[in-house]
Amino acid sequence: MKILVINAGSSSLKYQLIDMDNENVMAKGLCERIGIEGSRLNHTPGEGDKVVIEKPMKDHADAINMVIEALISKEHGVIADMKEISAVGHRVVHGGELFSESVIITDEVKKAVESCNDLAPLHNPANLIGIAACEKAMPGVPQVAVFDTAFHQTMPMEAYMYALPYTYYEKYKVRRYGFHGTSHRYVTQRAAAMLGKKPEDLKIITLHLGNGSSITAVNKGKSVDTTMGFTPLAGVPMGTRSGDIDPAILQFIMNKENIDIDKMTNILNKKSGVLGVSELSSDFRDLSVATEEGNKKAALAEEMFKYNVKKYIGAYAVAMGGVDAIVFTAGIGENNGAYRKEMTEGLDFLGISVDDEKNSIRGKEVDISASGARVKTLVIPTNEELMIAMDTKALLEK
Repeated sequence: MKILVINAGSSSLKYQLIDMDNENVMAKGLCERIGIEGSRLNHTPGEGDKVVIEKPMKDHADAINMVIEALISKEHGVIADMKEISAVGHRVVHGGELFSESVIITDEVKKAVESCNDLAPLHNPANLIGIAACEKAMPGVPQVAVFDTAFHQTMPMEAYMYALPYTYYEKYKVRRYGFHGTSHRYVTQRAAAMLGKKPEDLKIITLHLGNGSSITAVNKGKSVDTTMGFTPLAGVPMGTRSGDIDPAILQFIMNKENIDIDKMTNILNKKSGVLGVSELSSDFRDLSVATEEGNKKAALAEEMFKYNVKKYIGAYAVAMGGVDAIVFTAGIGENNGAYRKEMTEGLDFLGISVDDEKNSIRGKEVDISASGARVKTLVIPTNEELMIAMDTKALLEK
């Protein structure tokens, strides 16, 4: 069974074609600058070299057609005909309270996703455009929606509610939703497999650490709390996002700087985080180099990030009444051994301790726990595309 995984953004479209008989990635790529001058497709067939195809893409339908052409191309294609594709799995960012699991896409599902547009105005409309483009290009091929928010729908009310007038929840569904759910679910399942146990028998803290970061408490295989909130702006400081702050700061700065809420929100999302503190970069690799060169603001930005991650590890261990494993994933979590070491230092009282030699790896699935540590510390490269394909396959087989 071959499944095409689509992740449509506002002006981009990522894809992977996965052979689910062996879970091999047959091809992957990215359509960039859709609807913008200079659009191009970056296509990599299997283990082959990347092919760059520069061609105007006025909309996502054009992008999907370019993907199809690349997949069946005699020069760099990997299948003879699109009939080889059994289904398409779509990443959909926001399912609100309507979806707690992945679903086969119907007209009713599309209307429900559209009803969540105001909760994710940059993402859900693009996801719907990608779905429509695939339906037009591949009529009759089953389409599946896999939601970023679905995994977190198991949070109890005391974890997802905000201490605001209850009417705002009743009228507008203002609550914590959480994101990166597909990633957190994937690494939870892999962690249990690595430990030879069922997710239902474990308390796990999953740390998806990248330019956007979120941490999740997973008890008995279910998300019970997570750092991102109503939007992906909440939680730990990120590349350009502020993370948690006192909300009264917004009015204070707006009055002092004479700016409106739209500009303030833009500052919180795109000019804050480690970029705002360091006044240098949102890339943690740049910060590390600058810190070594004596840049104090870069060093402060790094320390703030690591401190907040460590704080949440402790908080979630307490919230679950213990922890059996912590899992590092995503760009920083998978590749930055120095950060992993510092984020776990001083946590011996929780049973968390990392072996320096094991911790020297990058991007590999490995147990980096020190000998005798009561809590396992794992590094697991995330694979959201495979998780989407697995859900799609499971729904088809039902």
